[in-house]
Amino acid sequence: MSDPTKPGEKKLAGRIALVTGASRGLGSAIALELARRGAHVIAMARTQGALEELDDAIRALGGEATLVPCDVTDFPALDRLGAAIFERWGKLDIFVGNAGILGPLTPISHCDPDKWDKLFAVNVTANYRLLRSLDPLLRASDAGRVALISSGAAQRAYYRAFWGPYATSKAAVDALLRSYAADTVNVSAIKAMSVNPGPLRTKMRAAAMPGEDPMTLRTPEEFAPKLVDLCGPDWTETGKIYDFPTDRVLSFQGPA
Repeated sequence: MSDPTKPGEKKLAGRIALVTGASRGLGSAIALELARRGAHVIAMARTQGALEELDDAIRALGGEATLVPCDVTDFPALDRLGAAIFERWGKLDIFVGNAGILGPLTPISHCDPDKWDKLFAVNVTANYRLLRSLDPLLRASDAGRVALISSGAAQRAYYRAFWGPYATSKAAVDALLRSYAADTVNVSAIKAMSVNPGPLRTKMRAAAMPGEDPMTLRTPEEFAPKLVDLCGPDWTETGKIYDFPTDRVLSFQGPA
């Protein structure tokens, strides 16, 4: 991984970046770091007020943002977003698929079908629909970059009871990312990475681990520069996973 960008450097100047779930927590930290490095941030989230607060913070850094108040499960809106980006910029340089939900912590056999469907709609299908909508724009970039937020739960589900729904959704995200990387590796300049943030001080982590001391965890602001390193034109890896807890790029394990 490269060293964090020094204050004042704008290594992503002129680049267009879309971040989902951008209004708070991990997404907000990523959006701010992209803006700090000079990218124009297209910030998508459900809450208009929270997006406006993010916009104020980006402007305070001297950056610019376009706000997209939208639920990622509004799939026709995701199709329209690709068309709107094309009309304004003709390309997309960076897509960070951050929006996600924890879903129910329950045995698979007890999971309500509606909650399962919602979990997969947000965590998996939304990323598929966005890749489908944004692919021509990413190919139009001289260095299209994709980062989808995964989880260590995707690899550790075999010994963690009750995490089956969430872990399965994140394993699907990894498979989606690897497939997209394979689709694009030899025919475009796109590089696509899964990213495992590990345990961070977020509301989702607090909901999953209510007895945990949040002050023992690293913050989204510590993680964001590492993810944004993957978004620059000089990033060369694709189809792998960046693991923040170990600060390593890892190849996915083959079949047992």
